[in-house]
Amino acid sequence: MKGPLKNRKHCLRSKRVYSGVILLALGLCVSCLPARYSVPSVPSSIESIEGYGALRITGDQGSSKIRFSFLFSLPHRGRIESFDYIGRSLYYILIDKEKSFFVLPSKKVYWQGKVEEITSRSLGFRLNQYEMVSLLSGQWTGEQKSLEAKKALEKWNLERDERGRIVMGEREEFRFEVQEYFANTAFARLLVFFHPWSKGQLKILKLNFNQAIRPVAFSQPFLKKYELKSWAEIEELLANES
Repeated sequence: MKGPLKNRKHCLRSKRVYSGVILLALGLCVSCLPARYSVPSVPSSIESIEGYGALRITGDQGSSKIRFSFLFSLPHRGRIESFDYIGRSLYYILIDKEKSFFVLPSKKVYWQGKVEEITSRSLGFRLNQYEMVSLLSGQWTGEQKSLEAKKALEKWNLERDERGRIVMGEREEFRFEVQEYFANTAFARLLVFFHPWSKGQLKILKLNFNQAIRPVAFSQPFLKKYELKSWAEIEELLANES
């Protein structure tokens, strides 16, 4: 009986060690994730906005989920980066005034077009930088907006609640509804959106404003090192990776 009992104890110790490794790994993974639902005090004016989010989109071609980070330096620069479930970068979108780039670092290729082209091709509906920042910040009007931004935002029909927060907005066939806010702010924490070709949910996990920005955040070394591709070629590469 000593042999089986010894083996049983060994198995129990092995399971404990294995469970401990799993819990440690989970703890490390959680510690690497951004703080959930974190937002600082509201600034008087927004010069830059950055954070993390999760996006789910359902359309004619099926559904997809992505995690992403975002950084916008107003009025004309932005960076959106998508990650897989273990935190590896899949692709990033770089915005520089009217130009935008969709970059696949793993394949050393990129596509170039206008901001609305990238959002239309990747989301199914078009948004410019001002509209993306407004969705993320909840600030659709204000003195900090440029004349160009205000003209773009005049196309929207917006509804507010009794506290003055945006609860719904629509432009042409696109509509969004805010379902949750960060505590004591007008910043959307969870919103849903609808379009004839797609619908989805956007969850903001963390927001920061007016932080110091590293110069490399908007650098464009890929213009010399990567190969320019058509959007059809980019789509094929993405399909092969999924």
